[in-house]
Amino acid sequence: MTIPNTLARAARNAVETSALLREAPRPGTKQKAQLRRYEVSTLLKNGDVSQTRHIAPALPVFEDAFCAFTRGSLVETEQGPMAIEDLLPGDTVLTQDGTSETVLWKGSVTLIPGREDSRGRTRPLTRFMADTFGMQKPMSGVIAGPAARLLGTPSHLRHLNGGEPMLTPVGEFQDGMGVIETQPPTPVELFHICLKRHSVIRVDGLQFETYHPGVNAIRMMSHSLRSIYMNLFAHVESLHDFGPLLMPRAGDGEIDAISA
Repeated sequence: MTIPNTLARAARNAVETSALLREAPRPGTKQKAQLRRYEVSTLLKNGDVSQTRHIAPALPVFEDAFCAFTRGSLVETEQGPMAIEDLLPGDTVLTQDGTSETVLWKGSVTLIPGREDSRGRTRPLTRFMADTFGMQKPMSGVIAGPAARLLGTPSHLRHLNGGEPMLTPVGEFQDGMGVIETQPPTPVELFHICLKRHSVIRVDGLQFETYHPGVNAIRMMSHSLRSIYMNLFAHVESLHDFGPLLMPRAGDGEIDAISA
């Protein structure tokens, strides 16, 4: 797999010229474009699986598409639990409503959660101890990536969405006991998947969402960044092709945007 020079150059230029998403340099240092390598597998219309490698900005809107599940996470499929790293586009997974949905896209990225970027930002993981949410929920310890969202509402967010279920960033569940933050100083491989529609799937006994850019995605990206972002998703032609959110999501103004 090769990375076209034009795409890598476009990614660098987009970060350097975007006034909205430019990373502020530390005092006394020269600003540099922060880039990351992303691995993508996509189910094509003819049934083939395309595997590509991309160089794109190391910005949250990009990283969130790849940073939900750690290597070894077990996804419930028709054939039983399957490790996320072994799951491929074309495989089917079981969703919350009991139906089977085909995986159309899988992305992965390797990063060091405890390493600060040029803005002092880290990407911490969240560890769920066994039985945190009741018997066998989860059955054993689970480590989720920074972009993972769990179906559930921690007590301090129950005033949102009228008490109805919503998808909540895993970091909001951290309590220092059953759910803790962890920032390994070594590289960690993270994954995320897309189905035809936004869904909730069972991973390691917990209910997580599949990837969706969210209702605010268009507002978060300049035109140049949007084209680089869309190049990561060969199975869609526009952001609207991701479809509607299955249910409201906490964080990033999602609740307000959905109810507006």
